[in-house]
Amino acid sequence: MRRLLVVIPAFLLMFIAVRTGVLDMSYDKITFSKLSWFDNTALVEHLRLAVVKDNLTDLPRNCLVFVVSGDASDNTPTMDVLGRHGNGCPGTTASAEKLFSLKINRSERTVQTDAGTPGAFHNLPL
Repeated sequence: MRRLLVVIPAFLLMFIAVRTGVLDMSYDKITFSKLSWFDNTALVEHLRLAVVKDNLTDLPRNCLVFVVSGDASDNTPTMDVLGRHGNGCPGTTASAEKLFSLKINRSERTVQTDAGTPGAFHNLPL
């Protein structure tokens, strides 16, 4: 009985932390560093959280696809953010459409987006 008094609240707390995204944001704060800006995989995961946190799209983060134009040696790549549909994402037919673009400046650690205003970029708070 005592074990249940410990296990059930711990389970509920962990469930809430996972469902609200607190666990993901905490992990990102711990692992994303200045050098991560030069690692496309780490940068995409960081931006995936930032895009969802700033409500730039209604899609869940696992339904976002980032297409990087350039490689890790490019200091100012652009990324197109696509929204997947079907296969576990909202929508019935499997497809992907461009939602918006991101301009990244790795040395200054800034990101600009044209979400809501195609072609007109503004800063994305990180």
